[in-house]
Amino acid sequence: MKPVVVIPTYNERDNLERLARQILALDERVHLLIVDDNSPDGTGELADALARESARVRVLHRSGKLGLGSAYREGFRVALDWGADVVVEMDADFSHDPAVLPLFFEKMAEYDLVIGSRYLNGVSVVNWPLRRLMLSYFASVYTRAITGLSISDCTSGFKCFSRKVLESIDLSRVRSDGYSFQIEMNYRCVERGFKVGEVPIIFIDRHAGTSKMSKRIVREAVLMVWKLKLGTVCRRLCPAGGG
Repeated sequence: MKPVVVIPTYNERDNLERLARQILALDERVHLLIVDDNSPDGTGELADALARESARVRVLHRSGKLGLGSAYREGFRVALDWGADVVVEMDADFSHDPAVLPLFFEKMAEYDLVIGSRYLNGVSVVNWPLRRLMLSYFASVYTRAITGLSISDCTSGFKCFSRKVLESIDLSRVRSDGYSFQIEMNYRCVERGFKVGEVPIIFIDRHAGTSKMSKRIVREAVLMVWKLKLGTVCRRLCPAGGG
């Protein structure tokens, strides 16, 4: 198995080297793809230095902040071209613990998508303000109610895809970002009949009190679940025209 961990970065110079070394030390099979959005703090240059040091590190430089969803879409394509059997998405700020990765890889023997869940065994979130926690938790409740997904943490950004899942999804048609991107990828996986599993994680926000969630991203997520549901209904009623 060749796992590739995809990490989008923007101004993560203080975290990146330590995180990269921890990931690479877990298993000699693990490869790392850093997707940097032209960080002004020099994260991209540090990523290049790590890539020169290890053939297991690659860097994808982008022109600017183009959105988390597009960073993952581009990163997934590069990871597949690199020969990845499984692809992990995770944050660069240590809110996602690299020590969970071996459990992900173990569970991939049973599942096509493994999600690191903050809500599988109660609520396992540290350093989030109550408003942010409630937004995240009820986003999953809302998503399950509309779409019928049986996933406890629908908006988790720490997950592991099998190659066949990503190859089956037309990534060029996945236009959502933020919460919506996570929801849409989960939904596309389930609607294609792939098997989804969850493992409990403890999410530790290293930037307590600051939120990357904008009103636009929240609105997009609210509308996305209906778009997904209605799209499925339309395809069932009009199979010849479904895409």
